[in-house]
Amino acid sequence: MSGRGAWRRVGAEGRRFLRGRARTLGVLALWSLLESAHTFLGGYAVARALDDGFLAGRTGTGTGWLAVAGAGALLGGLALRGVFGGLADLVEPLRDGLVRRAVRQGLEHALADPARAERSGAVSRLTQQTEMARDSFAGLVLVARSFVFTALGALAGMAALAPVLLLFVLPPLLLGTAGFLLTLRPMAGVQRRALDTDEALAGRAGELAAGLRDVVACGGGAEAGGRLERLIAEQELLTRLLARWAALRTVMLGVAGRLPVVALLLGAPWLLAHGLSAGALAAALTYLVQSLLPALDALMGALGSAGTRLLVVLERFCPPGADPAPDLAPDPAQVAEPAGPAESRIPGPRPPEPGPKPAGASGAAPLAAELRQVRFAYGPHAQPVIDGLDLALREGEHLAVVGPSGIGKSTLTALLAGLLVPGRGTVLLAGAPAGRGPARGPDPRRTLLPQQAYVFTGSVRENLTHLCPGPVSGARLERAVAALGVDGLVDRLGGPDAPVDPAGLSQGERQQLALAAAYLSPAPLLLLDEATCHLDPRAEERAERALAERPGTLVVVAHRISSAARADRVLVLDGTRAVCGTHADLPARSPLYRELVGVWNARE
Repeated sequence: MSGRGAWRRVGAEGRRFLRGRARTLGVLALWSLLESAHTFLGGYAVARALDDGFLAGRTGTGTGWLAVAGAGALLGGLALRGVFGGLADLVEPLRDGLVRRAVRQGLEHALADPARAERSGAVSRLTQQTEMARDSFAGLVLVARSFVFTALGALAGMAALAPVLLLFVLPPLLLGTAGFLLTLRPMAGVQRRALDTDEALAGRAGELAAGLRDVVACGGGAEAGGRLERLIAEQELLTRLLARWAALRTVMLGVAGRLPVVALLLGAPWLLAHGLSAGALAAALTYLVQSLLPALDALMGALGSAGTRLLVVLERFCPPGADPAPDLAPDPAQVAEPAGPAESRIPGPRPPEPGPKPAGASGAAPLAAELRQVRFAYGPHAQPVIDGLDLALREGEHLAVVGPSGIGKSTLTALLAGLLVPGRGTVLLAGAPAGRGPARGPDPRRTLLPQQAYVFTGSVRENLTHLCPGPVSGARLERAVAALGVDGLVDRLGGPDAPVDPAGLSQGERQQLALAAAYLSPAPLLLLDEATCHLDPRAEERAERALAERPGTLVVVAHRISSAARADRVLVLDGTRAVCGTHADLPARSPLYRELVGVWNARE
């Protein structure tokens, strides 16, 4: 991308953002004027204390002027307090706007090119880069404001004491500042390359993690790791380049920050000989050493690091041809309240004991899975997602789990699969702890299918049989394909031995292959976590009926009323209590289930 064009786009967005916050900027400026008064009084009072007080033999006058300087320091502290209060009103809307823009751009990229969505850099922009922009912008505003108003107070003070002082201070100050500014664009270029590499590294690492099973199976670990190592080496090189530019920036900082003091000291004899008072000279040094030069150091440090970093990060949010959507300046009245926690708490009461045993069973069937007083929370101080849940699943039973989005359905399936460990209580599979699976390989007691179906580069047969510990006969494979209604998809792909390109499959086709693989799996417990959400109702019904007729126990996280109606029992998670029963009796026992049935019927 063109650096100049990118800077223009960032500048236009920045001006639009700041125009929408004129009141906040005005408040910051008013508080900063007190800082200018503090700086002015800090030097001017020193001059008066010396010339009119101590050097003239009037100790009381000198002490009074020093008291005035002390009062100016109190003004500076009050100003700083007000500035920090107003800074949040400027910084947090920027971060919120960048988060909205990162999400919008990520979704647009995913819809336009789903196969390359993981390479869009959206994760890096949403996490690292938004926080980087927020912190950089806050630091830049703080120090830039401080320098402007400190310089205003210091230069006004020197001009009030003796305008000739500016002739010794301004030339080296401007020379060093100009040299420093010339380093900003090259540093921004290096920062841009560093962020490009960071996004490439994040995208490559994400791809590698998603296909780790394929990489290991194919013995491609060395080659995959080599590509990551090259990106890491490039990051190291760019870090070294940034360090070199930082060293040059330090030299320019020395010119702007130290030469004015040297020039003033060298010119002191001439100034004193031409009528400059000792108090004025001391005040000028006070302005430089205590106010102007520290503010200049902070400004150059912020521009050289936070400033260039901010510009480069904002380029990622302002690509060429992008629609200038008002992410950075929303109408406060239109900003939605933050959503609640990701998953809600499910305390007791306990669900009733299992209902009628599955059709065809004689006597009480053994338990396939059991939860006893299970409690789980995503953190030691977080509200529990599941609390005091008791549930018994018999062999051959078909259970549907329903509830609002984010209520804990996926957490429940992860607990049953042994992927999550309860904070309290016990989860058993076939009488043994769920988390006590084999040291290597999948747990043969259960198969979990998530919403995002796993399909890998390989043959159709390999994708259908990878959950089976041994070879699968052609006849058994054909029966599974026919039972799930996947024969048309297999024929279109070219038969069982044809290669599969995951990027060329739709989400529904991926789910069909994954469901057929689960059907062939020997695991006695199948957990479907919305694993049919991309199928049409007819294909979903065929898949669920086939999986329910398969030997074993089936747990389905349902998103249609028809899935719940097909189950032997339904578990309702509603955030205040868990209720378990049949589809026929639950509407009378659970207001939430009655409401869900009404919503589902309206949709279907």
